Amino acid sequence: MSASDKNPAVVTRFAPSPTGFLHIGGARTALFNWLFARHNGGKFLLRIEDTDKARSTTEAIDAILDGMRWLGLDWDGHEYYQSQFWARHAEIAHRLLERGAAYRCYMTQEGLAAQREEAQRARKPFRIHSPWRDVAEEQGKAFVIRLKAPQKGETVIDDQVQGKVTVQNSEIDDFVLLRSDGTPTYMLAVVVDDHDMGVTHVIRGDDHLNNAFRQLAIVRAMGWPEPTYAHVPLIHGQDGAKLSKRHGALGVDNYRDELGILPEALFNYLLRLGWGHGDDEIISREQAVEWFGIDHVGKSPSRFDVKKLENLNGHYIREADDRRLAELVAPLLGIDSTGRELLVRAMPELKARAHTLHQLADGATFLFARRPLAMEAGASDLLTGDARALLGQAHAALAQSADWEHDALDAAVRKVAEEADVKLGKLAQPLRAALTGRTTSPGIFDVLVLLGKTESLARIADQMKEATE
Repeated sequence: MSASDKNPAVVTRFAPSPTGFLHIGGARTALFNWLFARHNGGKFLLRIEDTDKARSTTEAIDAILDGMRWLGLDWDGHEYYQSQFWARHAEIAHRLLERGAAYRCYMTQEGLAAQREEAQRARKPFRIHSPWRDVAEEQGKAFVIRLKAPQKGETVIDDQVQGKVTVQNSEIDDFVLLRSDGTPTYMLAVVVDDHDMGVTHVIRGDDHLNNAFRQLAIVRAMGWPEPTYAHVPLIHGQDGAKLSKRHGALGVDNYRDELGILPEALFNYLLRLGWGHGDDEIISREQAVEWFGIDHVGKSPSRFDVKKLENLNGHYIREADDRRLAELVAPLLGIDSTGRELLVRAMPELKARAHTLHQLADGATFLFARRPLAMEAGASDLLTGDARALLGQAHAALAQSADWEHDALDAAVRKVAEEADVKLGKLAQPLRAALTGRTTSPGIFDVLVLLGKTESLARIADQMKEATE
């Protein structure tokens, strides 16, 4: 369908190139397009720009679709593949030719190279000057179709983020629309597809701003409705340089699988990279749809901070359903259904101090550790002779406890500390080491409850036994 000239319904699109995974910048572009469409009751379309067949891969396409679904960025209808529309792209190139808005160019690679060298010698920007621009007759040899770009005046784009941007038409060269083998260039394909899909708003990174002037030349040559442009500043690293892998610019799947980030946390973090709503930091999906507008997208590049993302993720972990978290963490621990139920019960204590799913898994390992426990650095230092003696007293008291619940265990351990005339921490620390093999864990009485009476007493006894060996 085509966009209507009169008050068209909002239609946005995300058009990734499947030559790599869904990177963090692309995910934010998709998010902004999705939010703008949902806020305005419009449509959000997904178009895979797979015209570069040599570099496009099925794995990359699958990763893009998987990443979009994981973030909850559902698109309307099926996904489109740009390569399916090559015949349509070629048709438009020939229509431009018929209108006199394009021409057949027979320049050779040698001729282009000579012009490029001449521009370099003159220290001028390279602009194509084709001798075929005003020649109508066919030459019976291979040719490309070039747009006959306007040479005088200027082109102005009233960009929704960048403001009014002006380029002299003399800076826009006669770029190729259709290659000599009949395949379309990206510049032609994206314009035709946007028009045919009824796209009203083109929201993308500001590295495409220069492309907009060339694409607008095609739109105007065809007499089509002009889309509204919004070019969003790119994401930078903490050092102010363009975001790269060394800053944490990974694929969305890496944030999920390797960093242990929840989708709602990444959604919220990407939203706040370049867009804001007052001082609000925690923004739900529903609030984002209600509040989002291009007018609140900033002109300055935003800076990506992995630590801030992890801190935000910690908030969403604390808010998340315990069973859902257990299901996400269980594969990292390799536990069965019985273990998963224990993980669900432990989750309120575990998630209080975790920022990632991997930290959750690490914090839960003591629950499933095999006896005798391996001691981490520092934990064995807590099990000195005096400490082991206290453990023996605690073991005896706990063994007599008929009620294995938090308050009763608290009272029993405190009584041992009082009778030994030591502070509670003097007993709790070796108990923690004996029960978990670590120096940090959830509250010691919660640990006792989660492990159960038999396992808890056995672990304490293991350390008492070591003292006598």
